[in-house]
Amino acid sequence: MKRRHFFYGSLLAGAVPAAGFGSAASLKSLGYKSPNEKLNFAAIGSGGQGASNIRAASPTENIVALCDVDDRRAAETFKNFPKAPTYRDFRKMLDKEAANIDAVIVATPDHMHGMAAMWCMERNKHVYVQKPLVRTVWEARQLRAAAAKYGVASQMGNQGYSNEGTRQCAEMIWNGEIGSVTQVHAWSDRPLWPQGITEIPKEEPVPSTLDWDLWLGVAEKRPFTMAGRTEPDRWGSYFYQPFAWRGFYDFGAGALGDMACHILGAPNMALHLSKRKIVGVECVKKEGVSPFQFPKASVIRFDFAAYGDMPALQVFWYDGMKESPKIAGVPAGEWVGDPPSLRTADPRRDAGARGGAADFRSPGRTFSTAEFETLKAPGAELRFPTPNGSVFLGDKGILTTGTYGEVTRLLPVEKMKDYTMPAPLLTRSPGHMRDFIRACKGGEPACSNFEVASPFVEWMLLGVIALRHEGKLEYDPEKMRITNNAEANKLLKPTFRKGWDFHALKG
Repeated sequence: MKRRHFFYGSLLAGAVPAAGFGSAASLKSLGYKSPNEKLNFAAIGSGGQGASNIRAASPTENIVALCDVDDRRAAETFKNFPKAPTYRDFRKMLDKEAANIDAVIVATPDHMHGMAAMWCMERNKHVYVQKPLVRTVWEARQLRAAAAKYGVASQMGNQGYSNEGTRQCAEMIWNGEIGSVTQVHAWSDRPLWPQGITEIPKEEPVPSTLDWDLWLGVAEKRPFTMAGRTEPDRWGSYFYQPFAWRGFYDFGAGALGDMACHILGAPNMALHLSKRKIVGVECVKKEGVSPFQFPKASVIRFDFAAYGDMPALQVFWYDGMKESPKIAGVPAGEWVGDPPSLRTADPRRDAGARGGAADFRSPGRTFSTAEFETLKAPGAELRFPTPNGSVFLGDKGILTTGTYGEVTRLLPVEKMKDYTMPAPLLTRSPGHMRDFIRACKGGEPACSNFEVASPFVEWMLLGVIALRHEGKLEYDPEKMRITNNAEANKLLKPTFRKGWDFHALKG
């Protein structure tokens, strides 16, 4: 501790919050539950990612109500929980089932996250909201304020924030292992769905299984289309839905909204990015632009001011990647981000590993690509992952992590052979959904509660706005204003279709 405190001085004073990763009002006023008591969960969005979140909660808690605008998309979940009443309109579900609900999972398209979560919190329901939390900065601030006002537990669905490697990354940097960090590079292979489309197909009839008006929700009305398809494309969508909405300005936040909350989680935690002033945000490269969709690929630069003993730094985000970026300073032959895995015919070597040799995936031990050649047994297969991950460049070394902060390691990887991780400073998570459930029952706030998640997504969402405008954007967080581009400034707050009331908090 003395060495770490010497290196970063007062920064470590706030590294371990007294109540986990954020502060929240006492939850006992909402009806404290013993850890042995079950919560009653409802879900807004019961297919796709919602189904996964419901499965994560259901082994220990009750599923008491389900909502989805698409009967076909949610059919399997409805079947798995036959006793839970089903709805298409979440407002009707909350009005009718409120007395029987403790917590709600919100896993709709991004444009409906904010309003759905606000309706839940107004009724004193704990909320688990899928990343990227919301589409706009204003909504992020509204949800943060509402969680504090109503004293509810909250969690954004960015599982990487619960990962052991994310915490190891922060602790290694705070321990001074790579010195002062001046650059971070983070990248993703997303979008996997079509982006850069320039024409909207002709109108088609809405299937009887879908309530298109409720799907649009707060967004302006527009004709429904399936692009002439009778079966979904290889990305699982017809045109807007059920998955490709991520690429549309009005519904999603592109690749940043899909993966940055995971991949940039470790940089955000380790380098206190949410606490820094953003000097500027600029999209420095984009390919395949569209009037209504995000580009096919892009590079965005975030410029952050110094914070405490940490110097100013730049964060580069790359999406649409076919391979990991070539980063100046990274030694040749070193694998960055998600590393390759070794699949062998020997179960002893694969035991306990996710797609590779057990010792390869163990914390503090990894191999360079060249080393695999000496490890490979007859019939062994070296599997290369899709390009996702991050690299931290310090004045004394380099560190890299995977998509969710896993396999955190120094580079050259040879340094990890006899390396011992720093003593833990941060609270360890029992798992992302379990973390949320614990908070709902009166435990410490979840690791990505809205006090943590809202400031994180605020700076990230500035990158989403930068994708739609040329030049560097300058931002005043105190006034929540982009000061040098009036048109970009309008995108900080969403517009709402008549009939959809967000119930915004004042101030």
